[in-house]
Order: sequence, then structure tokens, then C-alpha cells
Amino acid sequence: MMRRNQSSHSRRSWYLGALLTALFGLAACGGPSEPSTDTSTPAAALDPTKLAADQTLVRGGGSEPESLDPHKISGTVESALLRDLMETLVIAAPDGGVRPAVAESWETTDNQTYIFKLRDDAKWTNGDPVTADDFVFSWRRLVDPATASKYAWYLAAAKVKNAQDISEGKQPPENLGVEALDPKTLKVSLEAPVPYFVSMLVHASTSPVHQATVEKFGDQWTRVGNYVGNGAFKLTEWVVNERIEYVKNDLYWDAANVKLEKVRNLPIASPNAELKRYEAGEIDFAYSIPIEHIGRLKKERGDEVKTTPYIGTYYYEFNTTRPPFDDARVRKALAFAIDRDIMAYKVMGRGEEPSFHLTPGVVKGFDVPPTPWSQLAQADRVAKAKALLAEAGYTADNPLKFSVLYNTNDNHKKVAVAISAMWKQNLQHVDVTLENQEWKTYLSTRANTDFDIARAGWIGDYNEPSTMLKLLLTDGGSNYAKYSNPSYDALLAKSSKEMDMGKRAEYYAQAEEILAEDMPIAPIYQYVIQHMVKPHVGGYAADPLDNYYSKDMWIIEH
Repeated sequence: MMRRNQSSHSRRSWYLGALLTALFGLAACGGPSEPSTDTSTPAAALDPTKLAADQTLVRGGGSEPESLDPHKISGTVESALLRDLMETLVIAAPDGGVRPAVAESWETTDNQTYIFKLRDDAKWTNGDPVTADDFVFSWRRLVDPATASKYAWYLAAAKVKNAQDISEGKQPPENLGVEALDPKTLKVSLEAPVPYFVSMLVHASTSPVHQATVEKFGDQWTRVGNYVGNGAFKLTEWVVNERIEYVKNDLYWDAANVKLEKVRNLPIASPNAELKRYEAGEIDFAYSIPIEHIGRLKKERGDEVKTTPYIGTYYYEFNTTRPPFDDARVRKALAFAIDRDIMAYKVMGRGEEPSFHLTPGVVKGFDVPPTPWSQLAQADRVAKAKALLAEAGYTADNPLKFSVLYNTNDNHKKVAVAISAMWKQNLQHVDVTLENQEWKTYLSTRANTDFDIARAGWIGDYNEPSTMLKLLLTDGGSNYAKYSNPSYDALLAKSSKEMDMGKRAEYYAQAEEILAEDMPIAPIYQYVIQHMVKPHVGGYAADPLDNYYSKDMWIIEH
């Protein structure tokens, strides 16, 4: 027995060593980083109370935004810009809660009817007052099918009255449950109690837009010179694929507390290219960090590497409509055979945590259930995986053949290479083909459920478990696995009406237990937020949804 354990350990060590060597070789393809020419002052030598004469923040933007219209966006890149240019009723607080924004206060007696009191001094950049009617117009525009918003579903998910019917063209936008009681009082009516409704309103899609501007310029209203916002900054320059600049908005209600005078966003899609410019001292705030450099950066610039738990999960989704993945035994076998410790700590290594649930443990109101498979040692999971695959009829004479789809990206490739190696090592009777596609093609392929297994990730829109679990509802807009379980749907329906947080947590735990049994997806790791931030940037703080605001930051004398 002792020799067998040692042999098993030896084989696993050899396999892990070979796997990591292959992955690190892949990581090195980008080449080493250029020698740093950064001459910035160390954090310990800075006085955070002394402001620099030049209050300009230079940020990496991730990529060129698809739009600056809050009703035409779908990604994190655009949301980061809109948090500066537009302001919602409430905004995120660093502790994961919310703080007043356009709405100075709100009240509800039943979690179904909400009354928001808007600030008297909230203004648009053209000087017009921000009114309740602006939110009525904007939210109607969001759900109107004519707008074709990718987030038309959001107000329906929040249970705003008639939002679902309106988005499906069954009722006119005027029937939406939102009403201006007077210029500064907004009433929102929901179809059922939603205790976490206010927390959903930090999302950029709920921003107001200036009606007269939209109606005058149509799709051109987001151009420089036309753009009218209500955020802490106003748009001044947009050179496609080069930079987006905006300056402090002196008409903003809290302008007295905004220290930055200008923000320059650089849409650099390559993390390696962005890092070179960061280390050259050209960027103050880097959007992302290449995983192949994270070890070096932590050693050389530890205080500048900002890592925060993220409400998001990286997973593989199974096409439950296509054999053999219509068989839960096959799905569970492949899920069990993935060593999540290796994936999180060795392949990624940025602070990610292994995940056995769709919902990350960092989410408010979620008690992680100890599902049977999550409590096993990895060797026992692999043993069960082998038994399940054999039970499903897959042997040396009848190997399991399938493909894994991922979008073109070095990090996704590393994950796919590692997991396919684990499947071949642990299950043996599998034949895996890796298929990468460019982003837009990949999105189309997934949306059409034209895959065997696809890599996926889901980032929460608000800090409550339903932001994750609604993904796998039968009619979920992004349920590309085409998973359907009436019991799961019923639990989510019950949770949306439950006002007691403890009971809601029980429903959410039960929903995760159903997913563990059905395994429509294989959770792999929980995301982290990671940025590089120079020591001379003061005020940076990220909540678990990565909602940072430039209005909270400043440049320290350096």
C-alpha cells in the first residue's frame, strides 16, 4: 500500500511537472518584459495628503468600447467608462454595498414599491436638471425592443412591472412600472418583492440618458460635442483605438470633492503591451496583468499589484442537448476529473480560488453548501469519474470523443491545454480536440449552442446570489448549455419572493446542490480582480464587482 501511494504520488508529480513545463513554455511565447524605465517614487516616500499639480489619471482601458450609450453596451470596458461619464441612482461602495448618487435617499415598506428622492443639485453637463422623467424615459428606452439593448432583460430580472412583456413586444414601453411623481421623486413598481432591488441599480444600463440629446442626434449622440452626461466627468476627446479623454464636470453635484481634473483612457487590448507602457511610466492604472508576469511583478512591485475577490466564476459549459452530454454521468465524469487546485494555484496563480459552485463564496447572502463532490479528495473524485465514464459505456474500444471551444486568448488556451491533459491523464479513454475562434465568431457559436463543451465565464451584475444563479434558468438569456430543471427554476422563483435573507440563502444552497447533481457546467475557479496601480494614485478601491470610480481617486505629489 505504501509503495502504491508513493508511486501514485510520483506519477502525479511527473504529470504536474510536465504539464506546468508545457504551460510555462506557452506563457513565455510573449517574450520577457522590457526593462523598466519607470522612475516613480516608492509608496513609502509619498505623502498621500499632498496633491500633484497635474491631476491627470492615465488608465489602461482594456479595449476600444463598443459604445458610450448605456443602453447599447454589454461589457466591463464600457461600464468602467460610464461610471465616470454617467451616474445611476446609487453607486457601489467599497464594502460591496451601495451609496447615494443621483438619489439622495430611498424608501420602501414592502420591497415591491420603491420611492427615490433625487438630489436638487443633480445636473446634466449642459446645465439641465436631472429629473425623475429622465429615468422614466431612459428605463423605457432600455426595455424597448426598438433599442435592441443587450441588457433589455435586466429590468425584467429586477421584476420591474411589465418589463418582460415590453422587452418581448407584448406591451408598449409606456406600461413600464416607473413613474415620476414630481420632478425629483421617482416611483418604481415591481411585480414581486425584490429585497436586493436597490443593489441592482449600480449597473450602467440603469443610467439615465438626456432625452433631448438622444432625440436630436439619434445614434450620433455619443460623439464628442454631442455627448451630454450627468457623471463626475464630461467627454472631451475620443480618438478610436488611441484614447478617450474626459475632464472634471464642474456642474456635478459633488464636484467640490472630485480631485482629478482629467482622465485619459488608453484602449490597449494586449496585456503585455499595456504592461510595457505601465513599467515605462506612461500609465498610472493598468486594466489587466499578463499571468506570465504576475510572479515577477509581485516580487518587484508587490504594493502595486491590487488583487480583490471578484463576483465571477470561470467554467466549462456542456451542450446538454447533444449526445453524449445529454448524459449527466458523462458531464460529472469530466467535471470530477479536473484538478481545481492546479488550475487555480498553478495554471493561473493570481489569487484565484478553486470553484465547485457557480456562485462565488464572496457573494453577500450566500452560504456555500458542502456538496458531496466538493468534499472529496481529488483522487477520490478521479476514481468516481472513471466509474461514471465506464458506466456510461466509454472504454478503450469506445473512447469518448468531443471538442472544447474557446475564444482566442493565451489564458484560455492555457486553461484548455491543462484541462485536456488532465482528462487524458485521469480518464484515459477520451479523445479531446481543442477549437479556438475569434471573439465574435465564438459568441455566435455559443449563442447557437453549436458546441460540445465551451469555455465560459460569468461576472455578476449585482452583489446577491441570484446574479449568478439566474444564468441557468430554463429561459435564462445566457443559458447556452440549454439546461432545464423545473425544480431549479421553482427554487429561484421562490427565492425572488422571499424577504427573509436566511431562507433565501437556503434556497440558493439547494439550487447549487441541484447543479452539483445535474452538472450542466463544470465550475473551475473563482475570478479575482487584478490591476496594477502606481503608488502615486490615491483613493483606488474596488468592490467585489470591480466598480471603481475616478471621482474617488487623485494623484499624489511624486
